[in-house]
Amino acid sequence: MTTTTTVVVERRVAASPGRVWESITDLPDMPRVLSGVQSVEVLTEGGFGVGTRWRETRRMLGKEATEEMTVTECEPPDRYVTVADSHGMHYVSELSLRPDGPDASVLRMSFSARPAGGRAPGLVARLLARFGAKAVSRALAKDLDDIARAVESRY
Repeated sequence: MTTTTTVVVERRVAASPGRVWESITDLPDMPRVLSGVQSVEVLTEGGFGVGTRWRETRRMLGKEATEEMTVTECEPPDRYVTVADSHGMHYVSELSLRPDGPDASVLRMSFSARPAGGRAPGLVARLLARFGAKAVSRALAKDLDDIARAVESRY
């Protein structure tokens, strides 16, 4: 049995989807926008799209972790999906935008984790399911607040 844990958060942002899209796809600017991100190393050339890869170092639950992210789906300015594999887990993140009035958007983030390769859930997966979902939800909500603050303060 494979256990998948999914966390979803969303937030209204007082900016058009295009403006929010510019912010959430500007990888070099990510450490300035997201307080939880310490550094980003872009590993691919060219613009943001399917195949874009980067290493993101975050501080979460008092520990520093670096993950390599790969964009697997990209539909500007509506949504993108990234995947990462780390410590026997497969992670999928999706950021999506929808208009909410003339100059506002709803930014939605979902994050799911499951054991890689369809294995039975290990200790990390069981802990994530039990305790981590709340921590992940708080971290995602903080990211959305950070993005909203950055985008709204520019205009």
